[in-house]
Amino acid sequence: MRIGITCYATFGGSGIIATEIGLELARRGHQVHFICAEVPWRFDHFVENIFFHEVEWRDYPLLEHSSYALALASKMVEVARYQQLDLFHVHYAIPHATSAHLAREILIAGNEAAPKLITTLHGTDITLVGSDHSLLPITRFSIERSQGVTTPSEYLRFATYEKLGLPPAVPIEVIPNFVDTDSYAPLPERDRRRLKRILHNSNFRPLKRADDVLRVFSQVNEKIPCELVFIGDGPERSRVEKMVHELGLAAEVRFLGKQHNVADVLKQGDVFVLPSVTESFGLAALEALSCGVPVVASDVGGLPEVIQNGECGFLTPLGDLAAMSDAIVRMFSDEDLHARMSIAARKTALEHFQRKPMIDRYEAYYRKVLG
Repeated sequence: MRIGITCYATFGGSGIIATEIGLELARRGHQVHFICAEVPWRFDHFVENIFFHEVEWRDYPLLEHSSYALALASKMVEVARYQQLDLFHVHYAIPHATSAHLAREILIAGNEAAPKLITTLHGTDITLVGSDHSLLPITRFSIERSQGVTTPSEYLRFATYEKLGLPPAVPIEVIPNFVDTDSYAPLPERDRRRLKRILHNSNFRPLKRADDVLRVFSQVNEKIPCELVFIGDGPERSRVEKMVHELGLAAEVRFLGKQHNVADVLKQGDVFVLPSVTESFGLAALEALSCGVPVVASDVGGLPEVIQNGECGFLTPLGDLAAMSDAIVRMFSDEDLHARMSIAARKTALEHFQRKPMIDRYEAYYRKVLG
């Protein structure tokens, strides 16, 4: 197949999943064309059958706001025409599915073959952006005009119908996110540290509640000395760093910023904390589980589909920081419990979220949509 993939070149889950899908499909012999504003950050070496097409847009007086969506549609027309694409696989409804639909209409109007369109929804495009009344009509329209729609969780599938008022006649396929269990794997042996290590990885957006991670750590640290490592960057980082110094915890807390080798950091952790307001799936949690790190997270969104409460971690009510800290203290105080949960965490990733079976499902879904 000849496949065009569009995503944001971010450190977030959508960009990771999109690039991993493309890389694996290319290894299987499919021709994969990434149509993006920037090179996805996981492209750190040459892979046969992978091609990149940069979307460039200009600032014109008549286009007061960004012309990215229009430039993307034009680039999609160009790539589809010259590379004879069979389908577009876009990540996020707007603007990517909107641009892809426009590209298809342009090709059809010119009596040219138009690629089929598959849209993968990742969460905020539905729960935040898509449910905004000013954007809801075009979000719903773009999804309805897709020949295929996928979500990574049953939660997001249900939310898409509920929040957008999408008719039941529009089918949505659930294909869970996945992890490279070879790269994200526990260390065979690890030096015993003096302090236990708590981890958090996110884009530091308000809904990730990174400040709650710090508060939970502070409560745990009062009972059992430990350390906290933040991975990632974003708008809330400066405020959380300021809190660290105000609480006198600078010696116990580290901010690593964005990391290309997240797995190397996760392998050194003891517990991963995710107090998010919502998660459509929770890829950061899955990556921790694959490294054998139990997760303590909010009982929201798609997280219960990834974390078995009491088995590979704990799910606590949203905002209940005492319950989160108690769960961590319980694991830190009971080495046998922590060891069992660590084994269960790795087992969860291996049995339910490996890369190959999920790419098999995407590949089969492509063929189904193409007929």
